[in-house]
Amino acid sequence: MKVPPNFSGVIAPVLTPIGEDGAPDPDRFIEHAEWLLEDGCTALAPFGTTSEANSIGLDDRMELLEELVDAGIDPAKLMPGTGTCSVADSAMLTQHAVDLGCGGVLMLPPFYYKNPSEEGLFRFFAQVIDEVGDDRLRVYLYHIPPVAQVGFSLKLIERLKNEFPGIVVGLKDSSGDWSNMKAILEAFPDFELFPGSELFLLDGLRHGAAGVISATANVGARAMRRLYDNWRGPEADAMQAEISALRKTIQSFPMIPTLKALIAHYRQDEGWAEVLPPFTPLPKAEAERAIQLLAEQHNFRLDFAEAA
Repeated sequence: MKVPPNFSGVIAPVLTPIGEDGAPDPDRFIEHAEWLLEDGCTALAPFGTTSEANSIGLDDRMELLEELVDAGIDPAKLMPGTGTCSVADSAMLTQHAVDLGCGGVLMLPPFYYKNPSEEGLFRFFAQVIDEVGDDRLRVYLYHIPPVAQVGFSLKLIERLKNEFPGIVVGLKDSSGDWSNMKAILEAFPDFELFPGSELFLLDGLRHGAAGVISATANVGARAMRRLYDNWRGPEADAMQAEISALRKTIQSFPMIPTLKALIAHYRQDEGWAEVLPPFTPLPKAEAERAIQLLAEQHNFRLDFAEAA
């Protein structure tokens, strides 16, 4: 009998709003997280790439995670990013997430030194898992070679699964390479694989994927959730075409500044457009062009009052 997945469905790597002091704004962060769950997300992945996690200090990340839980968000629905280039920092963030009751953690490989050996990568994860030393831990590997330039081979995935059964349970694949996702799904049918873009949602589901973890779930979770809930139905291909078209338009602009600009516009809150260095906010003219293009081509709008 197949064990139900720990996570499934539509997961958003939560955007991190920035306050006037240049630090993460916990009130806006909580408000956005709650709205995402109302808008169709089944779970949240704070401190992923879209969250600007690697520009946020470790203390701030832990405090924000505590704020989410204290606000009443079920920690079982949280998959925070805890991967850094340091075993000690990764273990600290991971232990903190486990202690809060998070359903899992999303772990980047150590990405600063390029072309590490498979043995070196294995030792990194083994040391983090051993330092945490908690059977409640569930690790989701974060495969994003276009950014990290360090990824996970099938051989390494197999070794980690075999060495840490029930702990290393899934992977987010942001390679953009469907052949890689398909190979993982075929090699490890019990592995919880999440494409990192909704462009691959329907193909993924048809081959056994658990769902999707997508940046654009911050503004488009509802349509993704409809497809997830109805992927076996006759309208699935049309739904996929619709969400793919929207995704391609959004990603034709700088992704993170654009997502924040969209939320700033529809929340009528200019502060939402702020980003952390090295990013810069989307120029006003470019933001207006994105808003107009999405509205005209995709009838796109956000109604924050509607979900609430």
